[in-house]
Amino acid sequence: MAYFKIFIVFCFSQVIILNSGAQTINDYPEDKKTIEEGKALFTQNCSSCHSFIQRGIGPDLSGVTTELSKPMLLRFIRNSQSVIEGGNPRGIKLLQEYKVPMPSFEALSNDQMLSVLAYINTFKVKNEAATEKFGLVLNDPIPEKIKKAGLRLELEEVSTANPSADKIPLARINQMRVLPGKKERSFIEDLRGKLYELKDRQLTEVMDISKQRPAFISVPGYATGFGSFAFHPNFYKNGLLYTIHSEKPRSAPSDFAYADSIPVLIQCVLTEWEINDPKSGRFEGKSRELLRIDMPTVIHSMQEIVFNPLSRPKDSDYGLLYLTMGDGGSAEAGFSFLCNTNTQIRASVLRIDPQGNNSKNGKYAIPAINPFASDNDDKTLGEVFARGFRNPNRVAWTPEGKMLVSDIGLNSVEELNLIQAGADYGWPQREGTFFLNNKGKMNKVYALQPDESNANFVYPIAQFDHDEGNAISGGYVYEGNIEQLKNKYIFGDVTTGRVFYLNNEEIEAGKEARILEFDLLFNGVPSTFKNITASRRADLRFGLGANKQFYLFTKTDGKIWKVMGCK
Repeated sequence: MAYFKIFIVFCFSQVIILNSGAQTINDYPEDKKTIEEGKALFTQNCSSCHSFIQRGIGPDLSGVTTELSKPMLLRFIRNSQSVIEGGNPRGIKLLQEYKVPMPSFEALSNDQMLSVLAYINTFKVKNEAATEKFGLVLNDPIPEKIKKAGLRLELEEVSTANPSADKIPLARINQMRVLPGKKERSFIEDLRGKLYELKDRQLTEVMDISKQRPAFISVPGYATGFGSFAFHPNFYKNGLLYTIHSEKPRSAPSDFAYADSIPVLIQCVLTEWEINDPKSGRFEGKSRELLRIDMPTVIHSMQEIVFNPLSRPKDSDYGLLYLTMGDGGSAEAGFSFLCNTNTQIRASVLRIDPQGNNSKNGKYAIPAINPFASDNDDKTLGEVFARGFRNPNRVAWTPEGKMLVSDIGLNSVEELNLIQAGADYGWPQREGTFFLNNKGKMNKVYALQPDESNANFVYPIAQFDHDEGNAISGGYVYEGNIEQLKNKYIFGDVTTGRVFYLNNEEIEAGKEARILEFDLLFNGVPSTFKNITASRRADLRFGLGANKQFYLFTKTDGKIWKVMGCK
């Protein structure tokens, strides 16, 4: 999962432990106007990570204003990092727990901060978890640690993306794609709206969708903005390019809405662009909207769109577009019913035919080969290919055709899944191979219950817990010419920047593959992505370029690294 704006209230919880002996000054405004203004600011800047129900990416905030004085809260909001960097041991401990720091918020006036606190103050009672009878809480669900493989991945810096902001993350480069042809071309996008071509180590802008969509937004969520793009397999003949992006709530009628009592914080939009000259260095042309979906928070929205790269014109899968949909933060916000069945579009991998028109909105087709397309159940959605994902951030196919989806977890487990059509991968009732109480506090996991055989969930083929990392960064099976890397699925962790792999031959349904870790060489010097980026959050991504070149890149500094060797 605006990497820093959303952590306003995260710092409030840190302040509690910084000054536990402080006298509480509880004289916040109680007028409706101030509280509503604070609610709007909280919703925009904080709700993607915090709630008053349970711990999410950040802690439960109920009761915080009764535990610490208003002057301390205001001081910490103004410059949280200076307080932590001053050496307060409790602040350091909590920062280690949540991993991501909060920057100063000089842009917020004192009145704005007070209105946010006034809203938070309406939740004065600490929301303690009820006793849950699911067995022992597993504080360390996967005790075995990831081991070093004894292999050093050699990386060479090839380019740096143009900054799209003056603060970290400098360039929110998020995904790389190859456009096949007589001469393969490599492209990479920035979540803030730009699409670049990588050519001769230079990034050249070919498109900026933020200028063509007035309601486009790229903040405040982790994946808000220009999320992904996909070239139709027949692009050089039909010029069709597909993109997903986020827009302001209620920018247009949604194809998948819900009750008015539930907030809409962003809309996710799938667009088809017909490019006038596919061979040009500038993509221009007309567009049409295919799909629009409401989301109750700004996190876990549309993540990736992709065509099966192994599919050929005579295959039934040819020209069908896969789209990964997160749960929109609905489970953590208390709306699990928006993401817990195949009657809901969220928390799913979708498959559609963008050239057809038998969908409800008439703008795309539901392939007849989809698992729920012909199940004679009017409630199920034919678009759903597989479901049960919190944040399915990346899709990849192995050389022999196994489909893999990496799924970012909540508080405990990160997972890699081998996809079966029609299968349920468990969210929000499971996280990895563990039980999750989605009707209560979701910051705890438990061993599977005795009646698990009746659950019919499919479990990951690889997983790691939050002792190792905090957000899986999906990768690809290496198919280049470096012998030591062949047939290895290379992936990592977004936050820590650690780089892992597992052997493709170990990917098998019903079994768990062993994860191993690379050491890293940067331009010949041993280091880590955290050190290279000089940041607590590396923001690591993986990409495939022309001629099967393998790349790693980081949003924090916008640097792009190419894998040159392995020893």
